[in-house]
Amino acid sequence: MKKTYSVTGMTCGHCAGAVSEEIGALDGVESVEVDLVAGGTSAVHVTSSAPLDDAAVAAAVDEAGNYQVVS
Repeated sequence: MKKTYSVTGMTCGHCAGAVSEEIGALDGVESVEVDLVAGGTSAVHVTSSAPLDDAAVAAAVDEAGNYQVVS
């Protein structure tokens, strides 16, 4: 399954790496790709073996730093 999340607060490659690492640690996640828009809303594409809990993804993004999933 593939789902795209809109994430704000990322400004650089380090930010994208932190978000990718936290989401990648969730059960079932196979890959994470970030289309970084520095200072704007970035697209985070997550491929997983089963549907992910959106709240768990939002918590992982928050854990990575001062980032937020927006709808």
